[in-house]
Amino acid sequence: MDLDKVKYWTELSDYDFDTADAMFRTGRWLYVGYMCHQCIEKIFKAYWSKKKEEPAPYSHNLINLAQSCGLGQMLSDEQRAFVGEIMPLNIEARYPSYKQIIGDALSEDRCKELMQKTKELQQWVKTML
Repeated sequence: MDLDKVKYWTELSDYDFDTADAMFRTGRWLYVGYMCHQCIEKIFKAYWSKKKEEPAPYSHNLINLAQSCGLGQMLSDEQRAFVGEIMPLNIEARYPSYKQIIGDALSEDRCKELMQKTKELQQWVKTML
């Protein structure tokens, strides 16, 4: 276990959550979703760094990342559904053809819910670090 890497990824995850909050306060819903994805990706990579010797993979696929480090088997059905829900908010949010579709699907209420679930999942993973 590389404690420096665990700390590195955890701090980045916290930073990304704070960024999601800043985007929420300014009404930038698309980027709230994107940063929630980033927050979860990085806390999963912190867990990966705790469990594995090799560096966390360069992947944005939350489901594969969770499965490959043993975290996926511990996720509740609700957590697993949430991970599947936020996964497209990373890749698709980068492409103009998807931005409008995703942006239209993210309202203030929806983003508030995303942030709450993101924080809950992040905190749950932190308890295992």
